[in-house]
Amino acid sequence: MTPSKKPIVVLGIFVADTAYRADRQPKMGETILGHSFVLGPGGKGSNQSVAAAMAGGNVHIITRLGNDAFADIARATWAKAGVKPEVKVDAESYTGAAYIFIEQSTGNNAIIVAAGAAGRVSTEDVEAKADLIESAAIFVTQLEQPIAATLRGLQIARAAGVTTILNPAPAATLPDSMLALCDFLTPNESEAEALTGLPVTSVDEARIAAAALLAKGVGAVIITLGDNGALYHDATQSVHVPVVSAGAVVETTGAGDAFNGGFAVALSEGRNVIEAVRFGCATAGISVTRPGTAPAMPSRNEIDALLAR
Repeated sequence: MTPSKKPIVVLGIFVADTAYRADRQPKMGETILGHSFVLGPGGKGSNQSVAAAMAGGNVHIITRLGNDAFADIARATWAKAGVKPEVKVDAESYTGAAYIFIEQSTGNNAIIVAAGAAGRVSTEDVEAKADLIESAAIFVTQLEQPIAATLRGLQIARAAGVTTILNPAPAATLPDSMLALCDFLTPNESEAEALTGLPVTSVDEARIAAAALLAKGVGAVIITLGDNGALYHDATQSVHVPVVSAGAVVETTGAGDAFNGGFAVALSEGRNVIEAVRFGCATAGISVTRPGTAPAMPSRNEIDALLAR
């Protein structure tokens, strides 16, 4: 299928990821030696935009950056992937940064995000890009920028009939009125639990949580389940899509972002929703075989080759 001419518009943040690998996290007041350090591009919105562009989408990102060296990393990352920046430069703040601890033995991670300029994205910033949002095939957003900006983006997209995807990360309690603006809600297990108060430790529990989210007005729920794939659940079907493995797991950071970017591209191309979930799972499946976030996002050729196996 040929990609939609209509854009995928992502509202989200860029942060510079500072990633440390060590055997464990230090205790308070303790210094330990790590195995490695990497500085690279991150932020859920930026990662999702890179994943979508690498997967063949026509992608724009709405955000704020500071006027500093980390902003240069953002622009270079987007240029390489083909993402079109819709950026307000905020000289009164700084480009965001994230501390990422990666456990050497498992690849599991713990993260602190300081959003900086992107934490000041406003409803006015979003309204300034209303024409772009209204022209989109898909509008994608998350919860790393202020909730008011996220809500305004969803409202503009919904009013224009644009398909909306909300990745509710980091976990937060959201009003039903906001959830009702989401054609697709894409939490992981812990985010689904935060939204519903229900445990999500299995596919069956994911179904119960997804049904609770539908009752709040969400159009369809996709709960990403790590190495157990993803559950798609709407009013007419509930389908467990297994993980699409591309090899040994190196690092899980950014896997959810890879999924969301790939899923948005497949939807924008008119694929049926289960095919789109599988495409997202393949995008994530390749990303976890590589270190890093945006640099780990696969090309369209790689995704197609994995799905053709």
